[in-house]
Amino acid sequence: MEIRDLIIIGAGPAGLAAAIYGTRAGFDTLVMEETGIGGGQVLTTYEVDNYPGLPGISGFDLGMKFREHAQNAGAEFADVKVTGITDEGEHKIVHTQEGDYCAKAVIAATGASHNHLNVPGEEELAGMGVSYCATCDGAFFKDKIATVVGGGDVAVEDAIFLARACSKVYLVHRRESLRAAKSLQDKLFSLQNVEIIWESTVEEIYGDGAVEGIRIRNVITGDIRELSTDGVFIAVGTHPNTEAFQGLLSMDEKGYIIAGEDGKTNVNGVFAAGDVRTKRQRQIITAAADGANAVDSVQEYFHTI
Repeated sequence: MEIRDLIIIGAGPAGLAAAIYGTRAGFDTLVMEETGIGGGQVLTTYEVDNYPGLPGISGFDLGMKFREHAQNAGAEFADVKVTGITDEGEHKIVHTQEGDYCAKAVIAATGASHNHLNVPGEEELAGMGVSYCATCDGAFFKDKIATVVGGGDVAVEDAIFLARACSKVYLVHRRESLRAAKSLQDKLFSLQNVEIIWESTVEEIYGDGAVEGIRIRNVITGDIRELSTDGVFIAVGTHPNTEAFQGLLSMDEKGYIIAGEDGKTNVNGVFAAGDVRTKRQRQIITAAADGANAVDSVQEYFHTI
């Protein structure tokens, strides 16, 4: 079995930054990406306005630039689904549905996935009005009514984006205040076609072949009401994609890999970078920084074996 210097699992900003730094360090670097497209969650972001030097760039374009940079630097890519890792001391075996790979070091950069509401109708109407990506599917709701569920940055960004084309946008939030950045809240509150439904949760999504409405419950009074809507965009956070590392890497109560800014995990030679690890800020720029830091730790680790 061929032994690589470095295998990076995941091709979001963290994984691609690690690929760039890894190849520049002279490592034989392989990036594994289940979807076959690099970029991670950034691909579904309509506009990125806080990445230095590239204000207003679309998330898709930024993701493609990351991948192109990594490819041009010499990183190789494999479109495979990783199912587990075995620690064999100086060698790590990465198990995939296409077979096993071997490397001296591994960086876990698998990111996170969208949380679901787990209410009746959500699964049945997925893709028929239920969406987790406003920038992907918002165009289908021009001049229609859309509902966003959530109260963080992503939910507010989605509502602002949808308000540009939709006749009406509802934002359903279970608390009495939003968690989003103040600048985003100010923009949201200025929009005439956005209505916020406070202290409420979605109890059901219904429709015959497509979303027609939702049932919401006021968390204070318990009252149930129905709301007509053509689309439901769910933005209630994410969870880490750590299934492949269960039983090997230490994780916190939410499933994030326990690792500091150096990316070091409880297993020598296995590192974590980006949204998949325990950290305060989960942003594109911090994910990219994680990738660079993890490679620095890989270099340090190689001096010990």
